[in-house]
Amino acid sequence: MNKFSSLAIDEMGNLSLESFIRELPQDSYNCSSHQGTGSILGNFCYSSPLPEHRYLATPTSWTSDRPPRPKSPWGCLDPYTSEDQDREYVGFATLPNQVHRKSVKKGFEFTLMVVGESGLGKSTLVNSLFLTDLYKDRKVLNAEERLAQTVGITKNTVCIEEKGVKLKLNVVDTQGYGDTINNTDSYKCVSDYIDHQFEQYRRDEIGLNRKNIQDNRVHCCLYFISPFGHGLRPLDVECMRALQDKVNIIPIVAKSDGLTYDEVKKKKSRILSEIDKYRLKIYQFPDCDSDEDEEFRRQDMELKRSVPFAVIGSNMVVDVNGRRLRARLYPWGVVEVENPYHSDFVHLRNMLVRTHMQDLKDMTHDTHYESYRAQWLCKSQRTVDYDFCHTSI
Repeated sequence: MNKFSSLAIDEMGNLSLESFIRELPQDSYNCSSHQGTGSILGNFCYSSPLPEHRYLATPTSWTSDRPPRPKSPWGCLDPYTSEDQDREYVGFATLPNQVHRKSVKKGFEFTLMVVGESGLGKSTLVNSLFLTDLYKDRKVLNAEERLAQTVGITKNTVCIEEKGVKLKLNVVDTQGYGDTINNTDSYKCVSDYIDHQFEQYRRDEIGLNRKNIQDNRVHCCLYFISPFGHGLRPLDVECMRALQDKVNIIPIVAKSDGLTYDEVKKKKSRILSEIDKYRLKIYQFPDCDSDEDEEFRRQDMELKRSVPFAVIGSNMVVDVNGRRLRARLYPWGVVEVENPYHSDFVHLRNMLVRTHMQDLKDMTHDTHYESYRAQWLCKSQRTVDYDFCHTSI
């Protein structure tokens, strides 16, 4: 039997590879280098006389215990650093990257409702928030036309893309709200619209084509409060009470550039005290997690102190000291929209877009929609029980 046959090699048992190679004929291998002792022999080329052992004919480097990790497809987003190459990982730390990539490809949707009487700058503020023009063909009604107008719901949709992220923005406007002499039940149209979107989503959810559900539920309601007067009007109280369990309400003090700094502080304090007095529910910011850094905590406290947001808006871009920015020009000076010393516009935009947009959507789905769904199930069950009792009789 050949010394290097398969049977002979199997009989060697636990014989080390180094000892096996030293038993080979001198002309069957050529060691180019021996780097130390033990089983690390360096680079060698071996011509095996046995076909089943031809895998030894490929030059191999045994200077490392394991092959290098394949190149990551995540690039700079890879959570595994170069220092972790020698450690073993399963790899599920890249799951957030997978979710992020899938979400970016799919895009995002957000529905914003603006409620308030005409002339408070609702359209201008929305255009300033998202740097777009949603109301190009809008017709401004005169006083006589406003008296005959009823509350109507109009929906404008615009697709915005920023740094590869797509956002489908739906803006729901309540034209005619608070413009008539008798505003009794003028908010009922707004409440019915929100319920209708909940009902449409519920039907789509139990339908056959659940993968392509269009989420048109209202995720946030900017309620505009007039800067004139001392606080909330009776209409404001009744409307906010009717909507508080259906949508996230964020109170806005409109056109705050018509108020002094002290007047803004007094009006904010008066509005908050009346919200507590009438037990109205507005959107509550979630508490910071224990692992958040100090900068995030500071920004969160600034947002909470800014409620209700006293804002201004402008579609005009002016040149101020060599800088082009959105502002309002007055004979006595310039009011900058994005200056935190002039208004709370920056805080509102940060909250609405950069920090709490997803939380607003989660609150809509987990709290307001589930409340509507529970009420519908209870009503449906009562109807079934009533029909069953009458059928039995």
